[in-house]
Amino acid sequence: MIFITVKFTVRPEHAEGWLDLVDDFTRATRAEPGNLFFEWSRSVDDPTVFYLVEGFRDGEAGKAHVEADHFTAGTETMSTAVATRPSIVSTEIPGMDGWGEMGEVSPRESA
Repeated sequence: MIFITVKFTVRPEHAEGWLDLVDDFTRATRAEPGNLFFEWSRSVDDPTVFYLVEGFRDGEAGKAHVEADHFTAGTETMSTAVATRPSIVSTEIPGMDGWGEMGEVSPRESA
């Protein structure tokens, strides 16, 4: 699995509309055959910071993603709203095909 996390700092005037701005890109990416997940989160400390967590089946799926027309259109759109160049962590995790379970926490009744 290719696991990617991207940190976007957007201009304050685009913060409230960021998820709408990237909606077409998000939907198109989630529809890619090799996409495992594509999830946005917003920082609890800074309302202008958004995190994207994405997973792709393998390097071929990741390559198809960055070569897709919606990727080009999405990055062009995002460029009009970001305050800084995004930061990225990208790595390959052999043998994984998505999220695994965390062993240390399980649902239970409250005391």
